[in-house]
Amino acid sequence: MTGLPSPLPDFRPIEVDCATAVMLKILDGKCKMAPDEKEIMAALYDALKARPGEVLDFSLRQTIAQARENLNASKKMEIYELRVLAETQISRPVMKGFKARLREVGVLPEKA
Repeated sequence: MTGLPSPLPDFRPIEVDCATAVMLKILDGKCKMAPDEKEIMAALYDALKARPGEVLDFSLRQTIAQARENLNASKKMEIYELRVLAETQISRPVMKGFKARLREVGVLPEKA
């Protein structure tokens, strides 16, 4: 796995929410990122999860922790529903900008 840059760049609260939404998408199996990018995003989520977000409820972090411990069918459905809701709270341009910024600062590799 590629490590995160050190020091980690500053992230705005909405970008913390973006990382949380990506983690939800990874857990519900709908993330189309390459496996190494998923690992990087999970590590980034872990580095940011204690920071406040802007629009997503902080309690999502506990649900994510539970799902990472035991991702059964009912938990996966709950994660799916939370992910869909999260995606309605974060605009596509904001999410796309977040992912582009991750590539710019070297958290994610440049697209081929």
